[in-house]
Amino acid sequence: MTGQGAPNGPGIPSAMRAAVLVGNGGPEMIEVRSDVPVPQPDADEVLIEVAACGINNTDINTRVGWYSRSVTGATAGRGFEEARSDDSTWGGGSLVFPRIQGADVSGRVVAAGASADQGLIGRRVVVDPWIRDSHHPERRELAGYLGSEHDGGFAEYCAVPTGNAHPIETPLSDVELASFACSWSTAEHMLQRVRLEPGQSVAVTGASGGVGTALIQLAKRRGAQVVAIAGRAKLDGLADLGTDAVVARDDPAPLEAAVAANGGPFDVVADVVGGDHFAACLDALRRGGRYATSGAIAGPLVQLDLRTLYLNDLEFYGATVFVPQVFADLVGYIERGEVRPVVAGVYPLEDIHTAQADFERKDHIGSLVISLR
Repeated sequence: MTGQGAPNGPGIPSAMRAAVLVGNGGPEMIEVRSDVPVPQPDADEVLIEVAACGINNTDINTRVGWYSRSVTGATAGRGFEEARSDDSTWGGGSLVFPRIQGADVSGRVVAAGASADQGLIGRRVVVDPWIRDSHHPERRELAGYLGSEHDGGFAEYCAVPTGNAHPIETPLSDVELASFACSWSTAEHMLQRVRLEPGQSVAVTGASGGVGTALIQLAKRRGAQVVAIAGRAKLDGLADLGTDAVVARDDPAPLEAAVAANGGPFDVVADVVGGDHFAACLDALRRGGRYATSGAIAGPLVQLDLRTLYLNDLEFYGATVFVPQVFADLVGYIERGEVRPVVAGVYPLEDIHTAQADFERKDHIGSLVISLR
């Protein structure tokens, strides 16, 4: 569970607090311990003293085994009995236990391996969660994820490759920075893949979550028209983020209502919901429109009429493993103040079970964050 590099220097303890996932299942599979060995960074790694770490759907999906192809239902907080242990991760492999989850790390570098960038020591950083193969970084099938294939940030210390630690200069707090990495880089990846341009329009489903609120701001930053779809109680909050129109998810035909609010079909639908509304998402696109997805919280199995795809010249994009430039671009937006964090709640590490339960209820707008300080 920890690195095998040289021992850490003075001032760094040998043990730390961490939330340790000991198996697939419900929240009871997370154990908060105070005797977990502090990782020792390998030659090309840095050691980060974690200040805060955000919670994401990936944390829940991995814990419950939702990524297993044997699971066909919507995401849930309890473990799926039908999940197979040999394909329970995002990449279709098995998860090695014990594992420290948490992909949205913000903190400060306190040590560096022999070949790592020594200039990062003492710097405040945010972490690109994709751990790419050092020899073939372009090969997506070789990538691992922080908190899945590698121990993550639900701990006082975390070791990552030096290239994944991005120094950042900003007045934002550590908690605010911890709301960005996973959800915002996912959203930026989606919009880069569909080539969203100024003056184009985009419908955002599941708009109140971390990815959804990021999509809204990143699309508006590009000069696009945004129609957001979310729970009725959250619409005012989404309007405050700059949406051009909002539509309630419980509308009898929310995608049709979104098209009406847009004044016609969309150039892009950015979907994190899936489920029964998938076909309506495609019907909401203009001829030659683009559909992008990075999640399926309402269910992964959908019905597709291939005539809708080919007769309308549609383009489909999945968004998971992004190139390093996506995260570098996001860091630039943050430093220039072009986007603002949306943090709905902050919890100490010892309350991670409560935090994940609150996350699963989806009553919030934006992100929930674990504070390690």
